[in-house]
Amino acid sequence: MLLDQAATATPARPASGPRSGLRSGLAPAVAEAGPVWIGVGALGVGLGVLSVGTGFPWWFSPLVSLTLFAGSAEFLLIGMWAVGAPLLAVGTTTFMVNARHLFYGLSFPLGRVRGRWGKAYSVFSLTDEAFAMLSTKAPAELSTGRILWTQAGTHLSWAGGSLLGSVLGASLLQGLEGLDFVLTALFLVLALDAFRAAPDRLGLMVAVAAAAGAMLLFPGAMLLVAMVGFGAAMAVRHHARRLRPVAVAGA
Repeated sequence: MLLDQAATATPARPASGPRSGLRSGLAPAVAEAGPVWIGVGALGVGLGVLSVGTGFPWWFSPLVSLTLFAGSAEFLLIGMWAVGAPLLAVGTTTFMVNARHLFYGLSFPLGRVRGRWGKAYSVFSLTDEAFAMLSTKAPAELSTGRILWTQAGTHLSWAGGSLLGSVLGASLLQGLEGLDFVLTALFLVLALDAFRAAPDRLGLMVAVAAAAGAMLLFPGAMLLVAMVGFGAAMAVRHHARRLRPVAVAGA
């Protein structure tokens, strides 16, 4: 009888693999990152308009957006390439602008991404927007699919907007004002959302002080200096918090 029951039992469902994990992460990624993708796409339109207006062919900006995906650094690169800047200057500028990603890697949830190729793409497509949306989430809320869809949507929105701006830039969008402010507005919204998710007044004040000090003292390398100063201050703060219980216990 036991053999009959075993034979008629419903077979167990196979464990969900990477494909089902990717599908399950699409809906939450669209729900949260959809508005951000729209903003990134609008910014990409500005890049495409700038590229065509500078004299590059229509396909140049989308190709750069897909293969380099350097975000705001692409605006600088197109301007430097247009005037024939030396390769060393281009490389140094790119490093200075994107050096903040060195700090992002300290808290980005890369460990939640499964698979070698998934991790490689996640590292390649790490952006300010993806970091702001994903780094404040609890690990239980993040799956491989949610992380990769969030980043892939940002990547495709940027490249798609760049393509649209390149195609339409020579005629319809030439001279359109306000596109250069999209990046600033987007970062302000992301900063507000991050603060609402994890309010930290001291951290906010340190960030503002680091940015203001770097702008006054080192305007040519403001971003890198501000990130180094902020990171050092947060490291000291973290170390002080770890030592505090020891000091209280020894009192």
